[in-house]
Amino acid sequence: MELPGDRLAHQPPRRRDRPRGLRGLLRVLGPGLITGASDDDPSGIGTYSQVGSQFGFGLLWTALFTFPLMAAVQELCARIALETGQGLGASLRRKFPGWLVGLAVIGLLVANTINVGADLGAVAAGGALLSRGALKAIWLVVPVAALILGMQIFASYNTIFRIFKWLTLALFAYVISAIYAHPSLQDVLWATFVPHVEFSREFITAVVAVFGTTISPYLFFWQASAEVDELEKAGRVTENRRRGCRTSDLRAARTDVVIGMFFSNVVMYFIILTSAAVLHAHGKTDIQTAEQAAAALAPLAGPFAFIVFAVGMIGAGLLAIPILSGSATYALKEFLGLRGSLRSSPRQGLIFYAILSAATIAGVVINFLHIDAIRALFWTAVINGVVAPPLLVLIVLLGSDRGIMHTRVSGWLSRSLTWTATAVMAVAAVALLAFLLIR
Repeated sequence: MELPGDRLAHQPPRRRDRPRGLRGLLRVLGPGLITGASDDDPSGIGTYSQVGSQFGFGLLWTALFTFPLMAAVQELCARIALETGQGLGASLRRKFPGWLVGLAVIGLLVANTINVGADLGAVAAGGALLSRGALKAIWLVVPVAALILGMQIFASYNTIFRIFKWLTLALFAYVISAIYAHPSLQDVLWATFVPHVEFSREFITAVVAVFGTTISPYLFFWQASAEVDELEKAGRVTENRRRGCRTSDLRAARTDVVIGMFFSNVVMYFIILTSAAVLHAHGKTDIQTAEQAAAALAPLAGPFAFIVFAVGMIGAGLLAIPILSGSATYALKEFLGLRGSLRSSPRQGLIFYAILSAATIAGVVINFLHIDAIRALFWTAVINGVVAPPLLVLIVLLGSDRGIMHTRVSGWLSRSLTWTATAVMAVAAVALLAFLLIR
């Protein structure tokens, strides 16, 4: 009988033998950085732009508040994958009744499909902006979807992740733009460290949307599945060899997650800041279109602000859409016990890529229902805010199960932060539903 320690003895390291210093740090960055960057997808950009224009600096504190919560949740998802050698869907099915996990997966599929559709529309809108009206956004939806599907199906795993890392650079446009907006430093610091709360349906909706965007269900499954893919890349091709993680692997994953979530929240912070300093300050309190959101970058690019906004939106969408469809596919295939991953060839992962294609095609169809992209992005974040709490309950309970997690069971800090994240999102979602019912 093989003991866990025996398996660890012959497991090749995933990130252990790496250079030191900055070069070594860049080598460590992978699933966590990409997950964090994908969190600032067009849904996030649209949501943060809207709340900044509507409430000014009033929601800047949410970036500081959500950082430790989302970092703890993503660390837990990574740790579950590293210890069990399985994706999140398979691990949840191992502990909880199939019907319960199935409901969570269905909720994820619905939210992700809507999100894919909204993000496809946003990327297409960005392309239409660059053409200065020569191309209609709807014309670009199918080519964008085909480009993303082609990359996922035919590009190698290493190529896909290399592209993902480069696409994260597009988000720096929103960080730089805030510097040129010249906001009041005193007002910014006050709004950052002193929470502003309003008891109105609009404010509660905005808070749920922000939480739904930062602590989003698709990130849970993607983080875990990406960790498993990294283990396979390192030579641990069987589930038996992947079980049980080294301390060095866990430390590297935690570094990756913390940096990725920090990067995500920095971008979130500066999008809200720029929108508040430019749009809200000039009385533009309700963003409805991509053109209106582009005005938030006017201090940086002047009359060509739409170019900066469009490039950022396109880069963010091209990063997030494959992760959205990929996380939904991983969740479903793990729940059903199917094989396949982004490391599989089209022939080996036929069912996996069929599910992936179906999710993307469904997103394309949504765009032909003529729903405004920016408004759809905002309400997608709200849907995620409602779906996340019950799923988080299952994940936190799984991480606290010593029979599954062994020595990697959640400690008091992880349990405190993840239960806090669950409670905060549950309260916000219930408050939103109450406001919608009594309106």
